[in-house]
Amino acid sequence: MKRTLTLALLAVIIFAEAVLAQAPPKMPKPGPEQKKLAYFVGHWNTEGELKPGPMGPGGKFTSTDQNTWLPGGFFVVLHSNGSGPMGASHEIAVMGYDSDEKVYTYDGFDNTGEHDVSKGNLEGDTWTWNSESKMGGQVMKGKFTMKEVSPTEYTFKFELSPDGNTWATGVEGKSTKVTTAPAAAEKKETK
Repeated sequence: MKRTLTLALLAVIIFAEAVLAQAPPKMPKPGPEQKKLAYFVGHWNTEGELKPGPMGPGGKFTSTDQNTWLPGGFFVVLHSNGSGPMGASHEIAVMGYDSDEKVYTYDGFDNTGEHDVSKGNLEGDTWTWNSESKMGGQVMKGKFTMKEVSPTEYTFKFELSPDGNTWATGVEGKSTKVTTAPAAAEKKETK
């Protein structure tokens, strides 16, 4: 009996040492897809035109956007404040990459109660984001296309379609980066 107890105790000690000797799991690191989101980090000024239609009366709009990395370097957090034909606009959004679905993700929330969920891809210098929402009880497909003109400028167009075949332009404009991310810590997170 004493020998069985001694062997059992020895087995527990050896198992505990083996578990403690293992290295702790490493923190995940952002992949190349997440690193491509670095393009959007910084302070951006946006200007454009809302076309008259289901999104409102139409007219010029402007916004300032402050985009920063969420610590860890997997997601970019966007804070946008602007004004346009329907008054003040405020939005917070998060961009990321879903490695299971192999798509970029965008979740935005604004001061009109809208929640925009889009999935996107990047081909060359063009980002294309697709979404669906209800307008007047009808499901509408949305396509937001952004073309990187330079490291500090992109143009964009938002189109709507009731069927996914016929598209109408709802918004067009451009964004210009005026500063890059100020915190050195943010740069370290993405390396």
